[in-house]
Amino acid sequence: TIFEPNNILDIIARERVSAMLSVPTMLVSMIETQQQCPRDLGSLNVVVSGGSMVSPELVSQVEAVLSAKTSIVYGQTETSPVVTQTRIDDDIVDVSDTVGQPLPCTNVSIRNIADNKIVPINVAGEICIRGYCNMLAYNDNPDATLATIDVSGWLHTGDIGHMDSRGYLRVTGRLKDMIIRGGENLFPVEIENRLLEHPQIMEVAVLGVPDKKWGEVVVAFIRISFKVPKIDELVVFCREKLSPQKTPKFWVFVDEWPLTGSGKIQKFTLREKYEAGDFEVASR
Repeated sequence: TIFEPNNILDIIARERVSAMLSVPTMLVSMIETQQQCPRDLGSLNVVVSGGSMVSPELVSQVEAVLSAKTSIVYGQTETSPVVTQTRIDDDIVDVSDTVGQPLPCTNVSIRNIADNKIVPINVAGEICIRGYCNMLAYNDNPDATLATIDVSGWLHTGDIGHMDSRGYLRVTGRLKDMIIRGGENLFPVEIENRLLEHPQIMEVAVLGVPDKKWGEVVVAFIRISFKVPKIDELVVFCREKLSPQKTPKFWVFVDEWPLTGSGKIQKFTLREKYEAGDFEVASR
């Protein structure tokens, strides 16, 4: 079934839907469509979203355009799937910057990647899960199971994040997506969130590409809402809040994304097409 935002918005208005679940790419399409052809969405109270990064800007647009509160969920297929969730009455900072607190009977720990020890509050590490929600094993793949679930029963998600003293979890990136530039670890989520604050940018995906001098450098793939911004302007915009090494060196403007069946952007496909020379690339 193909997701069609007009049909979804019509159903919400006609059936007086009060709550819905959506991945971010779907929400972006719904917001664009609602702005072009407004419906009465007064019945919609809450949008639950997850599956990929939900930017602070998207949270604001859901409330402004779809007239709904946002609840952010975090989890994986291996955790059945939801592990944490924000509350409807959480303030905008917690909804925009975190994925909420662990669900009942679910344990979350942040562990040092090198030695698997629990790190202090507000220190980044790998997010690990233990609880009834965890899978038993990968089917007929004991090696993959052993690499994912340690001897103490902690499932290693491959996600990087940190937790505050209240138990609110912040996800900052994926281990496999981490960009290592000149020995410094950069996380795409931070760069993506900054770019999404730009009024002409609708969606963005950031990843690292090989570089002879630095090992990796940052490239930003961008889908715009109207006039294409100048690269110099984007660089200045990034530098207002990001350090030079986090500011993308290369820029690619796209009209559409390669998506998974659940609507997530396939970064590995973007990387393959970039390395194959399939994109027109601008640089600063």
